[in-house]
Amino acid sequence: MPPTNLPGFENKVIVGIADMAVSNNPGIILTTYSLGSCLGVAVFDPVARVGGLLHAMLPDSSLDPAKAAANPAMFLDTGVPALIRTVCDLKGEVRRLKVYLAGGAQIMDSTGFFNIGKRNYRAVIDLLAHNQIKIEAEHVGGFVNRTMHLSIATGGVSLKVSGQAKDIALCKN
Repeated sequence: MPPTNLPGFENKVIVGIADMAVSNNPGIILTTYSLGSCLGVAVFDPVARVGGLLHAMLPDSSLDPAKAAANPAMFLDTGVPALIRTVCDLKGEVRRLKVYLAGGAQIMDSTGFFNIGKRNYRAVIDLLAHNQIKIEAEHVGGFVNRTMHLSIATGGVSLKVSGQAKDIALCKN
């Protein structure tokens, strides 16, 4: 029996936790859910019309190099370079990339003891600055979960934030 296509989900590619996806298909919307302390990184090249979305859990792969080798998307220091390389494999260019961030919240850590969200944010800021890549827009921190969408057709990035009725546009392109 063929898979059932639910209306409104025909063109969505779901990016799971510790995962990434890249596309140059204008019919695709990359979506990731449950960005709490995790960080969502969306990149888009408006000339090549290629983009990608990363859902990274942790800042630093030195915590578990074997896991990082098996799944670079789990960590920001390995996931972001992998995301950018894969976008460039589809004719994207680093100098043209538009970068958008979401997540990095303080979820299930009310005392701030672990500060995973803040550490994730700091790691990506340092990594992008080191590579002279500018962040176009971000919606990070706080105490809420977010869902992030990247439209390959337009480069538009939108967020659904827990507790808010309307989506937020980080980039409307």
